[in-house]
Amino acid sequence: MSDDDAPEVPIHCPACETTTRVPLDDLAERIDRHNESVHDGEELARVDPELAAAFQDLVVEDLGLLEGE
Repeated sequence: MSDDDAPEVPIHCPACETTTRVPLDDLAERIDRHNESVHDGEELARVDPELAAAFQDLVVEDLGLLEGE
């Protein structure tokens, strides 16, 4: 897969009122860099909350964490 085909993940920063898509491989670095340079290290920017919740639901289902309840 080339860099042009790499999946992109939305990063949302409520303090800046921005959403930016970044390559998955750069996700953690870009979030850390934004928070360090713009918000003095305070963890404000994060993966888009809707995407994070959907991903969490998929993982819980895939791992069967709610089975037996």
